[in-house]
Amino acid sequence: MSTLQRNDKYDCIVIGGGHNGLVTAAYLAKANKKVCVVERRHVLGGCAVTEELWDGYKVSTAAYVISLFLPEIIRDLRLKPYGLEILPRNPSSFTPVLHGRSLTLGHDMHDNQREIAKFSENDADNYPKYNALLERVAATIEPILSQTAPDSIPLPKSWRKVGVAKRLRDASKLMELYKAFSALENDIPDAVELLTGAARPILERWFEAEVLRATLATDAIIGAFASISSPGTAYVLLHHVMGEAGGARGVWGYIKGGMGGLANALEKACADLRVDILRESSVSSIMTTNGKASGVILETGEILEAPVVASSVDAHLTFERFLDPSVLPEEFRTAVSKIDYSSASAKINLALAEPPNFSAAKTNGLAAHHRGTMHISPTLDYIERAYDDAKYGKTSEEPILEMTMPSSVDSTLAPDGKHVMSIFVQFAPYKLANGSWDDIKESFGDRCIDVLARYAPNIPNAIEHRQVLSPLDLERTFGLTGGNIMQGAMNFNQLFSFRPIAGWADHRTPVEGLYLCGAASHPGGGVMGSCGRNAAAEILRDIG
Repeated sequence: MSTLQRNDKYDCIVIGGGHNGLVTAAYLAKANKKVCVVERRHVLGGCAVTEELWDGYKVSTAAYVISLFLPEIIRDLRLKPYGLEILPRNPSSFTPVLHGRSLTLGHDMHDNQREIAKFSENDADNYPKYNALLERVAATIEPILSQTAPDSIPLPKSWRKVGVAKRLRDASKLMELYKAFSALENDIPDAVELLTGAARPILERWFEAEVLRATLATDAIIGAFASISSPGTAYVLLHHVMGEAGGARGVWGYIKGGMGGLANALEKACADLRVDILRESSVSSIMTTNGKASGVILETGEILEAPVVASSVDAHLTFERFLDPSVLPEEFRTAVSKIDYSSASAKINLALAEPPNFSAAKTNGLAAHHRGTMHISPTLDYIERAYDDAKYGKTSEEPILEMTMPSSVDSTLAPDGKHVMSIFVQFAPYKLANGSWDDIKESFGDRCIDVLARYAPNIPNAIEHRQVLSPLDLERTFGLTGGNIMQGAMNFNQLFSFRPIAGWADHRTPVEGLYLCGAASHPGGGVMGSCGRNAAAEILRDIG
C-alpha cells in the first residue's frame, strides 16, 4: 500500500477497488496517467474476493464463478503472467430430484443428450437446437458488452448538451447493432423474445422434462428479484452461453486460489503501472469546484485532488451519498432516485469435512458432479413458489440453492480431504414484512441446510464452519445498495442505453470529470470488467 501525503494530486482517483475499479485504474495508468484507487475494505476485489474465514479455508465470499470477463482485458493487462489462472469446470451442472434421479450437464453435447434422454427423448433432440439458438443470439449481443452504450433516445436538450462527435459515434453503434440483428434473419422473433420476454414460456415450449426446464431456469433469476414468468428474465438465459474466460464460449470456471485471484492479478498489474492503492480508506464525499470534479475527501479528513474521479460504486452512493445534491440537475437526481435495487439474494459459505453425498448419485468422496454447479430447484413450480413467498416480504419456505464446491478442482482452498462450498440462495428479500435480517438470518441458514439435507443427508454433520450473508450483510460488507449484487436490477429499463438512467449511458455524469466505471453502468453486473474498460476508454477520450 502506498503512503500518501495530504493533498497529493492525481490525474484520476478511482473510488472502489473492485475488479472494475482496478481495471479502470490499470488502463488509465497504461496511458501514463497518475492514478489512485481508494478502497473502503482491507481487501481488494469488491465482490470478487477471497478471504480465509477459517484456518486453512479460503472462501470466495461473494462472487464464485467466472466466464464473462473479457479475454482482451486478460491480454491487455497481462493478467496470466501476474498469476491469474482459470480452472474450467466439467460437468457444468448437476440437479438431483427427490425420487432418486438426477440430471448432469457438461460441455459434450452427445453426453448431454444421453443424460436428457433419461427424462425425454424429445428434449434430447431439442437441446442442441435450443443451445444453437442461444449461441447465435449471444454472438450478436456479445460485442455490445465490450463497448460503451449509445444514448439512443431523444431527450430534452436542456438535460444534456451532446456534441456532434458523440452523436455520430452513437449513430454508428446503433447501425452496427441494426446490421447484427439483420444477420439473425429468421431468428429475429426469437431473439426479441429472449431479450425482452419471460424465461418460463420459452423453456416450456422447448422442453417437457421438469428437471431440465428447472435447471435452465435458474440461469434466468440468479441475482434478480423476479419470477421466471416475469418479462426480462429470458435475457439472463443468454449469459450461460456468453463469455470465454473459462476457456471456451459458455464455459464457466473457478479462479485458482478463489475469486480474489483476479484482484491479486489486477493489483500486480496496477503496481507495475505505478497505481497507488489505498485500503481501508472510505470516501466521505466527492469534491467539486465550479461544477467540476476536483477530488475526494476521505472519512479521515484527508483530501486527494484530481480533475477526474471514476466511481465504481453504485449510483445511489455516488450521487446521493457522496455528492452535494445542488451540483446535480433536478431531473437527473429524480431519475437516480427511481433506480430499482430490489434484491432477494443471500449467500451461505461452508467449510465441509466431506463432500455432499446426494441420495440421487451416491458416492464415496469426490465425484464428477461436485465440480459443477449443484442445483436444488427440481421444478418450475418450485421456483415460482420460492418467488411467491418473497414477493410478500417472506423468506422462501423452500429456497432455490445454487451450490459450488471449487475445492473439487482447486486443492489450495481447503485442508487435505476437506472442502469449501458456496450456496447462493434465492429468494431472500432485502425488505422483510416482519422482523429483521439480523434476527432471522441464522434460522434461515438452518432452513437452507435442512432443504439441502433432503437431497444430501450427510451435509448437516459434515459442516465444520458456516457463514450466512443476508441481503443486509451484502449491503453492509460490499457496499451494495439493497443487497443488489448487480448494483441495480438488470431489468430492461435499466440496461444498455438506460443504465444507469436514460441519457447518461456513456459513463459520464452531469458533473464534468465524474464518471461511473462499475456495474451501475453498461453492461451491468457480473465479473466482466467491461464497465471498467469502457469507462477508461471514455475518460481517455475526454482527457487525452
